[in-house]
Amino acid sequence: MGKAKVRVLVNGYGVIGKRVADAVTKQDDMELVGVSDIVGDWRVKMAVAKGYKVYASIPERADVMRQSGVPVEGTLEELLRKGEVDVIIDATPAKVGAKNKQIYEKYGVKAIFQGGEKHEVAGTSFVAQRNYSEALGKQFVRVVSCNTTAICRVIGGIHEKLGVKKARVVIVRRAVDVWESSHTGIMNTVVPDLRVPSHHGPDARTVIPDLNIMTMAVKASHNLFHLHTAMLELKTKVTRDDVIKVLEEEPRVVFISGKDGVEGLNSIFEIARDTGRPRGDLYEIPVWLDSISVDETGYEVYLMWATPNESNVVPENIDAIRALTELEREAFKSIAKTDKALGIVKKLY
Repeated sequence: MGKAKVRVLVNGYGVIGKRVADAVTKQDDMELVGVSDIVGDWRVKMAVAKGYKVYASIPERADVMRQSGVPVEGTLEELLRKGEVDVIIDATPAKVGAKNKQIYEKYGVKAIFQGGEKHEVAGTSFVAQRNYSEALGKQFVRVVSCNTTAICRVIGGIHEKLGVKKARVVIVRRAVDVWESSHTGIMNTVVPDLRVPSHHGPDARTVIPDLNIMTMAVKASHNLFHLHTAMLELKTKVTRDDVIKVLEEEPRVVFISGKDGVEGLNSIFEIARDTGRPRGDLYEIPVWLDSISVDETGYEVYLMWATPNESNVVPENIDAIRALTELEREAFKSIAKTDKALGIVKKLY
């Protein structure tokens, strides 16, 4: 007999949840038991159309969902009571996951939280390339936010290979997720996050404890990805080619170029759609090759990249499933398996 597949349920079928659910179905060592939510709107009905079983996250919402036309199979707790779930991906809104932890503890199920929760909710924050082994066999883990994931991939890779003395990153955030643009967001302004550092730097240190990083952030009036600009002070003298080589070898990081007409986030968004992936999702972090520069001392590095806020954490959730259940003990093997299943590449065009 072959090894049993890990049974996964996605709690919260929103921007991240629906993408992770689809990604689970593409893995040959995982099975999607279903998804759970508290509403019966078009998003959940799309899950039904895909053939996913739908559960009510809380009992009092089951009838409301059924009245909306969603064939609810039962409640999340009923499913957990039967012992039919190995891992829950909690993709509920920020701070809801912390409340849900109690029910996961009650039934002894493993759970993966998202970046909207605090590090303390899980005790382990996760980026596959950086600290896969730390999550092995744990009951809970937290996949960090899209921005922190990008920082850990790009700067984390440079730190591991070349040694970062201090990183300074400015993040220009998108105003709002696309699907919420009709009722929230900002228009014709830039709103600074007056907390310095922004939460991204301290968050990155939950994954890479010895990384000296300072981050600042602003929110701009667009909804196509985030933009990061970084200045790194390194511990050793390097060349531009040294930096390029590190990023060439780093999983889930790709190069784009202004010389190819990739002049802004809009160009990257169009490239993502041209990949032919579902929803035009971009799992990789695109770094502008033209932006990589080293000053005359050889100790300061400058670069810019985009962060696909809707999708870059999807492969991290898949790797986290393998780490928690120890389906795969080696990070590079899980990363390679996930990347192959999702079509993640090292060259977009």
